[in-house]
Amino acid sequence: MHDWKMIDADGHIREVEEDVFEYLPDYYKARREAVMYFPLLPHHGWHRQAGREGIGRSFLIPTLQDWQQALDIGELEAAVIYPTRFMHIGQVGMTDFAVDLSKAYNDYLHDRFLRHEPRLKGMAILPMQDVPAAVAELRRVVKDLGMVGAVLPADGLPRPLGHPEFHPVYEEANRLGCMLAVHSQNSLRNNDLFMYRGEAATLAHVWPQMRQFTNFMFSGILGRLPDLKIAFLEAGCGWVPYLMSKMGNRMGEALPPAKLIERGQIYFQCGEEMTTGRDLELLGDECLFWASDFPHEGIVSMKKAVEEFVERNDIPEAAKRKISYDNPKKLYRL
Repeated sequence: MHDWKMIDADGHIREVEEDVFEYLPDYYKARREAVMYFPLLPHHGWHRQAGREGIGRSFLIPTLQDWQQALDIGELEAAVIYPTRFMHIGQVGMTDFAVDLSKAYNDYLHDRFLRHEPRLKGMAILPMQDVPAAVAELRRVVKDLGMVGAVLPADGLPRPLGHPEFHPVYEEANRLGCMLAVHSQNSLRNNDLFMYRGEAATLAHVWPQMRQFTNFMFSGILGRLPDLKIAFLEAGCGWVPYLMSKMGNRMGEALPPAKLIERGQIYFQCGEEMTTGRDLELLGDECLFWASDFPHEGIVSMKKAVEEFVERNDIPEAAKRKISYDNPKKLYRL
């Protein structure tokens, strides 16, 4: 038994587009049938539930009550919740629509979940297609809606996240004292990259993370903004030591990842890889965090998700507390 309450650093809602639609501006409502005939957000071709061998045997669209029950059963102090469908906001080609969708999702998240349950902490989405609008929305969700940070799409935007175009968003996060999260999601590009469902599931999350992490490191933006914290989620951490070794002495004037870890600016999900013991030795236990991913991949029992982490024998007990409590508390400033 562990003697501390854990913090879930990455759980999810499964927002239904028809529900989020109600938070869009009124000019959409006059043509609801036409707008809703098409998906609000682009999606990819690797349908997780289709075919004879669909992945999820247990599927849950969690309500507020489902999340409250999960918090109780898992004996969690808090859970930080991310979107599912709206993770694809970076693939929206129409800038004005991306702005409207972002505001609608953030209002929906606050109205349906956050204002009813203080243990749930919200992650907003931003219309990175319009940087001034993204800056304004980040300020709104943090100051007015009490959210703890915002999601940066790992794929979909025409430029990588370290591009100078996006720096005003990071400067605003630095001023606000909130974190940003690069959360992987499948991309429309995946349709011409993979042949098999399992191949897509294996690589679709880690490739974008590796690309964005590398771009962030060489951009040097984190070194210039010492209060900015960025987390990389949904692909574990086994890829990080490899990339750090490849960067080696190529960093120029940019701070190397090891220094950013020391400064408490970059964090990674502690996944289920067989390399976790090695990763702890190479990265230390100050930059890793536990995430349930509830209710994705058929994870419908928070009690089981907690027990599986606590019972791991490849993580020392002291590190378990840091990974499942101290680090997410520090990252999200809870």
